[in-house]
Amino acid sequence: MGVVIIFSLVALLAAYGAFTALKNKNLLGAFFAVGTLAVFGWFAIMTLIESGFPTGTH
Repeated sequence: MGVVIIFSLVALLAAYGAFTALKNKNLLGAFFAVGTLAVFGWFAIMTLIESGFPTGTH
């Protein structure tokens, strides 16, 4: 279940990176950040749907 947490953290950091890159008018950085957000966000959501919410127990 740690995969959901890691994917979510990467997606959140990618969202922040995309916002920062767009604010600085860095289009290539924004392109890669939005792509990373799309991929890792999709994996986080689908893993959460398939495996459920992590409870912290076995």
